[in-house]
Amino acid sequence: MTTNSTPGLFERPTILPDTDSQSRLARLVGMDEKIRRLSNVLSVLINPAGLQKWQEQNHAHATGLLDAVLNRPPLVVLSGDVGSGKTELAETIGDMVARQEDIDITLLPLSLSSRGQGRVGEMTQLVSAAFEHAFQEANKFKSSMGARARGGVILLVDEADALAQSREADQMHHEDRAGVNAFIRGIDRLANSHLPAVVLMCTNRLNALDPAIRRRAADILAFERPNEIQRLEVLRQCLNETGFSNDDLLALVEVTGEQAKRPYGYTYSDLTQRLLPAIVLDAYPHGPIKASRAIELAMTIIPTPPFNDLVARKD
Repeated sequence: MTTNSTPGLFERPTILPDTDSQSRLARLVGMDEKIRRLSNVLSVLINPAGLQKWQEQNHAHATGLLDAVLNRPPLVVLSGDVGSGKTELAETIGDMVARQEDIDITLLPLSLSSRGQGRVGEMTQLVSAAFEHAFQEANKFKSSMGARARGGVILLVDEADALAQSREADQMHHEDRAGVNAFIRGIDRLANSHLPAVVLMCTNRLNALDPAIRRRAADILAFERPNEIQRLEVLRQCLNETGFSNDDLLALVEVTGEQAKRPYGYTYSDLTQRLLPAIVLDAYPHGPIKASRAIELAMTIIPTPPFNDLVARKD
């Protein structure tokens, strides 16, 4: 369910749980460990009472056990290659958290237009306004110390390096530095207020993020391209009922992986948004999908090149 918000700051704010987000999350393949880890981190940051209850039930005498967990800033960074699934997970994981904690969570995806038009002070004002809105939303759900959260907020920042790049860069404009400072102040304000809110950042360029922001991250999850097992599962889910044998699927897995002249394989989005549609549309409307033809098509598609963080930093 979408919700109205400050115009221009957010792209499609959503109230979770939501059936669309649930089905999108269920379609993510090969990410069970990342889903579990991220869900647990967000659940604890938004609703620490759940962790406190767990501690009482399992380690009642370890009174200092939770301090290291609960005293972290409410920030998680998802970092990895283009098309590795981090944004899709970031946009949908709140549904699992909402269902697990039995609360409503407001997802606020920050619009890239928050960079503004380059006018003095504009980016700082927009970033500050986004955090202020998240703060006010989360403040509605704040409970007394130790009580269960009544709701939560996830402020999602995709392509985070566009807003929070390192202030150590020589070519960085004063306005950009001020925007990063506003970003850090926003994170610290949420942390110091102990609100049920989390900032979730996605980036292809972890090294480009400001060190002060990386230091504040409660967790940094690294995303890679799908391996053979993960590619097989993606392809099997879609092609298993179309007459493909296991050998056919394995052949398709092989051609979508690393090659002698191409030291990188398909990304998740290459598989789901390029290869599978190409296979379907090649057969439509004349007849059924043929495995041999699907393999031929896979050999003609050039996967998305890896994002070179070091080159990007030099640029």
